[in-house]
Amino acid sequence: MALHCGSFCFTSVASSPVGSVKFCHPIVKASVLPSPLCPPNVRLNAKGMAKAITGDGRPDETKELPLVVCFGEMLIDFVPTVSGLSLADAPAFKKAPGGAPANVAVGIARLGGSSAFIGKVGEDEFGYMLADILKENNVNNQGMRFDPGARTALAFVTLRSDGEREFMFYRNPSADMLLQEDELDLDLIRKAKIFHYGSISLITEPCKSAHIAAAKAAKEAGVFLSYDPNLRLPLWPSADSAREGILSIWETADIIKISEEEISFLTNGENPYDDAVVRKLFHPNLKLLLVTEGSEGCRYYTKEFSGRVKGMKVDAVDTTGAGDAFVAGILSQLATDLSLLQKEEQLRDSLKFANACGALTVTERGAIPALPTKETVLNALLEPVL
Repeated sequence: MALHCGSFCFTSVASSPVGSVKFCHPIVKASVLPSPLCPPNVRLNAKGMAKAITGDGRPDETKELPLVVCFGEMLIDFVPTVSGLSLADAPAFKKAPGGAPANVAVGIARLGGSSAFIGKVGEDEFGYMLADILKENNVNNQGMRFDPGARTALAFVTLRSDGEREFMFYRNPSADMLLQEDELDLDLIRKAKIFHYGSISLITEPCKSAHIAAAKAAKEAGVFLSYDPNLRLPLWPSADSAREGILSIWETADIIKISEEEISFLTNGENPYDDAVVRKLFHPNLKLLLVTEGSEGCRYYTKEFSGRVKGMKVDAVDTTGAGDAFVAGILSQLATDLSLLQKEEQLRDSLKFANACGALTVTERGAIPALPTKETVLNALLEPVL
């Protein structure tokens, strides 16, 4: 079962704010499956918070699902319809909603979890479109803000023939860079079980101060902090400033997800496959360090144990959002049961689930349009995609 269509169609909605658009593709909800990797179905109440659904389909008013709040950028990715060409040579582009933290929020909701997004977009048609997409995907968007003076960020993505990407960003500045500390929904942040973020929100003020204040409020409320650096060098003034910025908040996180490329970057070119090198990035307060290796799967490191979980082999069309889908997969499991961090076999099962989330995402173009549902992932684990 898929929760996306090959292309988007949208029309103006009279009851929405001026310039708002609403997609006409259907939202498909997966049913509860008998698996420990299946959180219960959810339904948003009037306040936008997720409620568990009982076996007879009625909301369980006594149980609110653990919330994952994702903080940072949301933007429009323009993905070429033909791979292997430069941006100048691409004949056309598919418009796809994206932005790593927003991808994670939608990914968690599609997997049956409860998520919210905090960030800023332009007070323009793209911004309203993105807010609608979050709502339609059962993501709480009450922490989203609209800037009347700045546009929603855009990114043009070059796809090589192997599905790998290069980016050209339009942020000069974009609205996501202008989120201010006094615009934060701190009550929403304090309700979270996990607060997830990246490093792009650290590049410029005022968003940097808002990011630090949000993480501080979460930490003080006992919320677990999840960090995916999501290195995008073209957005930083220099490589040194990127390295310094990414590491400036390193030791506050409880969970960190990094790629092999990011290990090499943060360690000034050391071997990302050497466990001793990876362990240098394991700070005293860290509960879980995850290293993604694309189609090869992932490695995991805790204070007590470490290991590798194989990935799922698929034909890659577009790798945009694969890491975010992986993060959504593992956070959806940890939000339900943080004790997985002390149980290696159960953690390995959850990482196998997360690997499948990432693998399925690369089989479609775009990030949010390609994020899988819970049912799709579980079916793929039963019958691996070849």
